[in-house]
Amino acid sequence: MTTLPPSPAPPLILTLALDEPASRFFNELRQAHFPPQRNFLAAHLTLFHHLPGPQQAEIEQQLAALAGAQPPLLLQVAGVQFLGQGVAYRLESEALESLHRRLQQQWWPQLTPQDQQKRRPHVTVQNKVRPEVARALHQELTASFNPFSATGTGLQLWAYRNGPWEWLRDFPFTG
Repeated sequence: MTTLPPSPAPPLILTLALDEPASRFFNELRQAHFPPQRNFLAAHLTLFHHLPGPQQAEIEQQLAALAGAQPPLLLQVAGVQFLGQGVAYRLESEALESLHRRLQQQWWPQLTPQDQQKRRPHVTVQNKVRPEVARALHQELTASFNPFSATGTGLQLWAYRNGPWEWLRDFPFTG
């Protein structure tokens, strides 16, 4: 009998959890405008796209300590962003930028080039559509857009499984 080697630990994704009203708003738009055959996830704000899966236990300890000292983050939903083949909402927050920079510095040697870049926080509500479809939605959402506040309530850790994401753990901000 042949024993298969253990499969390597999948990469980890870190997202920012949003308050319920903001999550509902973005998810309703995502359900209405994201191609259904590609819409496997709820709306989310990705902080890191590819953290090393073999270091999951250590990363979880670091996130638990950070989240326990971190108060909720005030975010400003500042505008609608055209992505070429989709549409997102741009979010701004000095506190979120500071948190992201701290984690970048802590994890720098393990980060991919994408995760070493300055983060431009956004929540995608449409992607992988023809540019003219995205442009039309961008114009529609921009015409009725009014800036509003949201709250970052914690961090969420996911495993990337070659397409689908598997939720691993929440780290609520309790500081």
